[in-house]
Amino acid sequence: MKIKNIIYGCLACCAGGATLTSCSDFLDEHTPQATLSDEQVKSPENAEAMVVSAYAVFTSSEDINSSYSMWNFDVRSDDAYKGGSGTSDGDVFHQLEVQQGVLTTNWNINDMWVRLYNSISRVNSAIALLNESDFALKQQRLAEMKFLRAYAHFLLKRLYKHIPFVVNENLTYDEYNTLSNTAYTNDEGWQLIIDDLTEAYNTLPETQADKGRPTKAAAAAFLSKVYLYKAYHQDDAGSNRVTSVSEEDLNNVIKFTDPALYANYGLEDDLHNNFRPEEQYENGKESIWAIQYSRNDGSTYGNLNWSYGLIPPNIPGATDGGCDFYKPSQNLVNAYRTGADGLPLLDTFNEKDYDRAADNADPRLFLTVGMPGLPYMFNKNYMMEETSIWSRSNGLYGYYVSLKQNVDPALIGQYLIKGSYWASSMNRIVFRYADVLLMRAEAYAQLGQADRALQLVNEVRSRAAKSTQMIGSYQNLYGVKMYVANYKGSYSKDEALKIVKMERRLELGMECERFFDLVRWGDAATVLNKYYAEEIDHCAIYTAAHFTADKDEYLPIPFEQISAANGHYTQNIGNW
Repeated sequence: MKIKNIIYGCLACCAGGATLTSCSDFLDEHTPQATLSDEQVKSPENAEAMVVSAYAVFTSSEDINSSYSMWNFDVRSDDAYKGGSGTSDGDVFHQLEVQQGVLTTNWNINDMWVRLYNSISRVNSAIALLNESDFALKQQRLAEMKFLRAYAHFLLKRLYKHIPFVVNENLTYDEYNTLSNTAYTNDEGWQLIIDDLTEAYNTLPETQADKGRPTKAAAAAFLSKVYLYKAYHQDDAGSNRVTSVSEEDLNNVIKFTDPALYANYGLEDDLHNNFRPEEQYENGKESIWAIQYSRNDGSTYGNLNWSYGLIPPNIPGATDGGCDFYKPSQNLVNAYRTGADGLPLLDTFNEKDYDRAADNADPRLFLTVGMPGLPYMFNKNYMMEETSIWSRSNGLYGYYVSLKQNVDPALIGQYLIKGSYWASSMNRIVFRYADVLLMRAEAYAQLGQADRALQLVNEVRSRAAKSTQMIGSYQNLYGVKMYVANYKGSYSKDEALKIVKMERRLELGMECERFFDLVRWGDAATVLNKYYAEEIDHCAIYTAAHFTADKDEYLPIPFEQISAANGHYTQNIGNW
């Protein structure tokens, strides 16, 4: 069963540019508590309704321009171009893509801040009510809400670094207005998120009947990720540099990625199963926690995922109106090239462009990137070409198309729905088991245990080799050459880290993790400036692009929030 979308209405303020405090005020005035007696307010039924409302905000609060998947902000990475019809189409995201002209007043900088804090406000309202209630599932529901609060703070912290933490659900209006975004160091901020997750981990059950509710394993996976971010210390007030890597935090990653915690989970037989909307594939064994979208729930469009609405290509007679955003880069495609040994080319992958007639490729390329000469979404009725159908920009952003967010046009009306934009009922997996394996591998590599790291990488690569249910005929029909093999032999710590970083890119390509990985590793400036220089021949927008270290790793604190904070917020470094 999926948790349905019960909306009390607090999101009416979102589009109007609400500040951190306004959603709390709105909730106080408009939620059922305002009209119910004290006894009714504290009833289990009302508490459960508020909990479901808190879940609902994580689908209803996002939209095509502010997706909680973060695809809009991953256009800063070397995985993807912004796409669309040109640089003026979504110009504020173009500015982020080339890291030029970004203003603190840009609407997208403030919009995501507002939406995520509105989400926290909804969760905190549920927590406050739960604390006043008394029923059998109270502690479990509190744990679920702490998990959701950690999730919103995590998304905010990856974007803005220095954020106010709203971990007291009973703050007064005046207390909201005196919150500081620099009350905690970077390290302390991660620890606040860990504190909420530790409470969740200690209470959540191993299984949940409602698939949208987090389990103990989901809390473990989330703890692993936060500890991994925390491990790369960025507490120098004058920079965003990684100053040290914490062994204690890495050992916590090892602790919370222990396979014993994931007895109910594992790798899908085929990677593509994680990106299919049909009910038999959703909430599969690799999906540890996913945002649940649904259709046919009694409303006009159901609880659909509109946040990918800008990504489908504009296919006449099928996805008419598709906007063709978030397009895979040539650099990403080249990364899937493999050598005669079936291994990634690592430092040399971008020395020439992938040629499907001559080069070996990791099968994951064809499950991640749609490209000319191959069928779109594995449907032979929609063969991709170098035409405006597959590139609204007429080639400015190339002709590749993302496959992981899109749905086969044959499923239009069933799982792909046209409204103002395109939407689907396909879940978005937040934590999947492959990521757990790779986080564990990274921790082992950093701790100098290269053999253990490579063993885990090989588990992921072995599954990649078998991921051919949709593309098994490609070699005969289209002349592609697929070859992926496991690592053998011994590797140094530095070599193992390089391998793990590449494997994360290959496995999680176009899943919106890449930019944030580069920032937490401290690699963003080096990798992205090299990328800009090499990618100009494929995408001319990068001619003036430049990543400024100790500035561009994080978004600026929005001007509107700074102005409303009465001196309690400090702007991020970098001379915004």
